Amino acid sequence: MSSIEIYQVDSFTDKLFHGNPAAVCILEHWLNDELMQAIAIENNLSETAFVVADGDHFKIRWFTPSNEVSLCGHATLAAASVLFELGKGVDNILRFLSMHDTIEVVKKEGLYTLDFPRMPFHPSSSQQQLIDLLNEPVLEAYDSELDYMLVLENEEAVINVKPDLDKLSQLEKRGLIITAPGLSSDIYSRCFYPKLKIAEDPVTGSAHCVLTPYWCERLGKNSLYAIQGLYRKGDLFCELKDQRVAISGACRGYMKGHIQI
Repeated sequence: MSSIEIYQVDSFTDKLFHGNPAAVCILEHWLNDELMQAIAIENNLSETAFVVADGDHFKIRWFTPSNEVSLCGHATLAAASVLFELGKGVDNILRFLSMHDTIEVVKKEGLYTLDFPRMPFHPSSSQQQLIDLLNEPVLEAYDSELDYMLVLENEEAVINVKPDLDKLSQLEKRGLIITAPGLSSDIYSRCFYPKLKIAEDPVTGSAHCVLTPYWCERLGKNSLYAIQGLYRKGDLFCELKDQRVAISGACRGYMKGHIQI
């Protein structure tokens, strides 16, 4: 029987039971894919991050309850917070190597800042299908590399929206971002990923790789304060940096233990 360190962290919040919970598993070497997927199913959280030390950086992979994904913000934030607590950061910097990118995380003044790629977007080729998903009027519809994005008139419309998740799960992309100007923030959003067995994701770091360039251009700003989520709200501080997006947030540890396999 082997033992695996596991932590559960609420990301993009400094309050317990807010933000987005993620599991973090610290490994000495990669497990087989089937076992990592089984652990993610057992955890039943939107993401489980697996990390392995490799020289002066860490390799990272992310699994939802249904499959492995190519990018995840809140689980990377959670993994960074755990590793910093374990004394693994050098000069308050951690570097993660994922399957597609190198991600740097900087710890400063109680916040963790992700260096993520900026994602392009363009008017959606599935506009009418996307409009038909919602019970609220849609102002604009876009496609990004990972998700669809719908812009609504105001925060109240985003709060009241009830997307048809069955129809959404049949569309091509990973999921749906719904956004509008915020009442107490620059922007407000909600995200839905039924294809990944996540009806609604409380706080989605990777979605802000699209939200940040869109709203910075529209609002004429280089930085934004963003709120995401309906019941478990999270706070994100986003800055556009050429072809990268800096996404900052706090973390709150909830649980630690061991998996016995």
